[in-house]
Amino acid sequence: MRIGHGYDVHRLVEGRRCIIGGVDIPYEKGLLGHSDADVLVHAIMDSLLGALALGDIGKHFPDSDERYKGADSLRLAACVSELIRKNGYYIVNIDTTIIAQAPKLSPYIDEMRKKLASALGVQACDVSIKATTEEGLGFTGSKDGIAAHAVCMIDKL
Repeated sequence: MRIGHGYDVHRLVEGRRCIIGGVDIPYEKGLLGHSDADVLVHAIMDSLLGALALGDIGKHFPDSDERYKGADSLRLAACVSELIRKNGYYIVNIDTTIIAQAPKLSPYIDEMRKKLASALGVQACDVSIKATTEEGLGFTGSKDGIAAHAVCMIDKL
């Protein structure tokens, strides 16, 4: 068995969609990034890649490559899941935490779990998503950005 950890952060800006966990969240601001800037999916991909010491998403999907401009992060996550399988492993489980003062994410967590499970080829019960605030502290507390942590466990096929 192997364990991986991922972390990602994106700035909140006007004029962008707020896509988290593959779900378009209604909010006055969105996440800035080369792809769809899905902070949760990016943290998950980094945890999976890290579990096998395969680098990070910047190595596999560089922001200097126009093919990934505006990319759907769930599609990229499916590629990472396939890479895990090609290396002889499967995903046991994923545990995540989203850190955001706003928007309120609890109404969307079940849909996020289903979308992530589908993209990664696992069951929704294998994907845990929690959301928390930082009580107004730091860049997430001031609503300047959103962060996410992810931990995964993988095992040999």
